[in-house]
Amino acid sequence: MSESEPAHRAAELRAMLQQHAHHYYVLDAPQIPDAEYDRLFQELEAIEAAHPELRHDDSPTQRVVGGVLDGFVAVRHAVPMLSIRTETDTEPSGAVAFDARVRRELALTEADPPIEYAAELKFDGLAMNLRYEAGVLVQAATRGDGETGEDVTQNIRTIAQIPRRLKCEPPPAVLEVRGEVYIRRDDFEALNERQRALIAEGAKNEKTFVNPRNAAAGAVRQLDPAIAAKRPLSFFAYGLGEVQGWGSDNSALPATHSGLLDALGAFGLPVSAERAVVQGAEGLVRFHAAIGARRDSLPFDIDGVVYKVNNRALQQRLGFVTREPRWAVAHKYPAQEQMTRLLGIDIQVGRTGKLTPVAKLEPVFVGGTTVSNATLHNEDEVRRKDVRVGDTVIVRRAGDVIPQVVGVVHDSAAVEASRGEPFDLYQRLSGQCPVCGSPIGREEGEVDWRCTGGLTCPAQRKEAILHFAGRRAMDIEGLGDKLVDQLVDGGLIRTLPELYTLGLAKLCALDRMGDKSAANLLAGLEASKRTTLGRFLYALGIRHIGETTAKDLARHFGNLDRIIEAAEAQLLEVNDVGPVVAHSVRSFFDQPHHREIIEQLRAVGISWQETEGVAVAAPDAIGIAGVTGRTFVLTGTLPTLTRDAAKELIEAAGGKVTGSVSKKTNYVVAGTEAGSKLDKANELGVMVLDEAGLLALLQGEMA
Repeated sequence: MSESEPAHRAAELRAMLQQHAHHYYVLDAPQIPDAEYDRLFQELEAIEAAHPELRHDDSPTQRVVGGVLDGFVAVRHAVPMLSIRTETDTEPSGAVAFDARVRRELALTEADPPIEYAAELKFDGLAMNLRYEAGVLVQAATRGDGETGEDVTQNIRTIAQIPRRLKCEPPPAVLEVRGEVYIRRDDFEALNERQRALIAEGAKNEKTFVNPRNAAAGAVRQLDPAIAAKRPLSFFAYGLGEVQGWGSDNSALPATHSGLLDALGAFGLPVSAERAVVQGAEGLVRFHAAIGARRDSLPFDIDGVVYKVNNRALQQRLGFVTREPRWAVAHKYPAQEQMTRLLGIDIQVGRTGKLTPVAKLEPVFVGGTTVSNATLHNEDEVRRKDVRVGDTVIVRRAGDVIPQVVGVVHDSAAVEASRGEPFDLYQRLSGQCPVCGSPIGREEGEVDWRCTGGLTCPAQRKEAILHFAGRRAMDIEGLGDKLVDQLVDGGLIRTLPELYTLGLAKLCALDRMGDKSAANLLAGLEASKRTTLGRFLYALGIRHIGETTAKDLARHFGNLDRIIEAAEAQLLEVNDVGPVVAHSVRSFFDQPHHREIIEQLRAVGISWQETEGVAVAAPDAIGIAGVTGRTFVLTGTLPTLTRDAAKELIEAAGGKVTGSVSKKTNYVVAGTEAGSKLDKANELGVMVLDEAGLLALLQGEMA
């Protein structure tokens, strides 16, 4: 490398890092993942270490990068808010190296005892300085550039966790508490759900957030506190700034960092319980591994852990180097976000017919594994993120979560101008399922496109068979997930009617399928051939047709062919059938392959009892005098009938079963441990029956 090359690269890296830091710290809109920033930062550090003459005072390696936004009052920190060194070696050796550095600085030998450390979490939020005077919160300021931050007091006062007054008497004259403002993961998901709802309603200037850190930072730095108040912000304290009067000459200050955190907790400040006091490198390694194993189950994001020499007197002995304390380090975990190139977008058809765009990527190591595919969720998400083939994208993988594309890295204006066309799923597929060629559709108000092939789409085959065989559908005993996997994967079943052509020999050849199990399945298939029209309709898996609607359709039309031929207007005459359901039924039966499947099922012997109007009751539910058109609610445990059995008897006799008690309820059938529904029935004066009373009513012995 020539003499000019390191200087040129160092200048280039400084400019890049300053630009990205501005977007991250000031605009709260990062352009690259943390791992990529760290990589560039380490490259600059290496150049400056090899060429000290290139180390400038304004280098990102020599200062905390940040700034004050227009509209905020600048706050000069009494004690600078410096950052700590980041150990990017994510292996146990990273903790061992830190311990070795500390022991070397303290001139300790192998004969000396291990150092005691306070180990805690590295929260992924926004650093904050809270200033209390005489125990009262008077100011909150961001880190900014470490020397000067922004006054965000009004916004921080909206965080309920942060006390306005400390719980201590007498309080220190001045106590600056440092910590992290963050958003919990569940609160973040709820926030984005609200944002999506606002966008769907046409609200302007609204957006969803890429991650909790950006959402938290954006909320803190709102000029309008009312906006910050709507964001679910939280706070953890982890250190001190200026302190005056914590006892005489600050003599009451705890001697250890862990004791300091305990004291802050006693003052009423939130302090994370995920911390420990450990001994030496071995203790640090165990803590790093334990938190790493639980990282994805924590209720908030972290990107590592922090080790601090616990003894505060030793901290003072160790002091600082440039911009970092020698007595602390942040030990990271493998990056959960990386950059790579989007090579293409495939469309995957799910078990229920949902069409999901899948990103085909240049392989990249992220979250502990090599990723070449990532979900794009749906067409709306692809358009919102403006993801296009050829883009450099940010891929995230956390734990066992499916990798996903979270954003695009916007390059130069020339690259932007040459980007491909916006993604259009319908146009891309020419309106047809890529697996079976059936039309695809998306109902009003829904984000997902779906294949309408249903029964005949190979991608949906397993789900269609399992639904068809379900207990509340055709009730085929012995046909479960694992067996369906074998039947479909082995090519024994391609369509529903082929279930009824299975023979003993084919079944016995399957894994873990003995003669008895095979015979039982065949018996179950034979028994399922006699069913009700409502069950058969439900078994077909028509979108939006549940058990109750299927029974309402059967009761209204009394004949399958009439349902098949019914116009949407006629379908709308059925109880509780609206435009969406009517359109779904009509669309299903309009497809010739669905009608063919039904005829094939009839041909293999499936039959049901049909009538012109009200369905015929089961033989053991004879009289329907007090039942037809009446509404029942079942509650508690009946002596002999299961809830499903009681429901079937009532519906077969012309009644309707609902889930809640109201003035429109005619009967409540109550067993043991009936609970609140029985109380509601008594309150409203609804007639209450026990099992015997229900059976008597069904037999026509009650009016």
